[in-house]
Amino acid sequence: MSYAQTLREHRRAAILRHLEQSGDYTSNAAILADVLNGIGIATTRDQAIGELAWLQEQGLASLTDHGDFTVVTATQRGVETAQGVAIHPGVPRPRPGA
Repeated sequence: MSYAQTLREHRRAAILRHLEQSGDYTSNAAILADVLNGIGIATTRDQAIGELAWLQEQGLASLTDHGDFTVVTATQRGVETAQGVAIHPGVPRPRPGA
């Protein structure tokens, strides 16, 4: 697996973990880009939106476009994937104790 693919998968997992810990399982793309950069996963807003679109296509999140900003909400499957209860290709499972 390439470094770029590994980075994408970790970006997706970090997004789902953030949503799982957020009130109403909701955030927006700009905040998520800041969160990802804050934990050492270099991410532009466009990259964050691309991963959010992928998560939506996979049924792990739903998006609402408000023009200037995009709101994302984790689905039940997305929360279960963040918790490691469900497994989804393209999103690494959390490590034990994480």
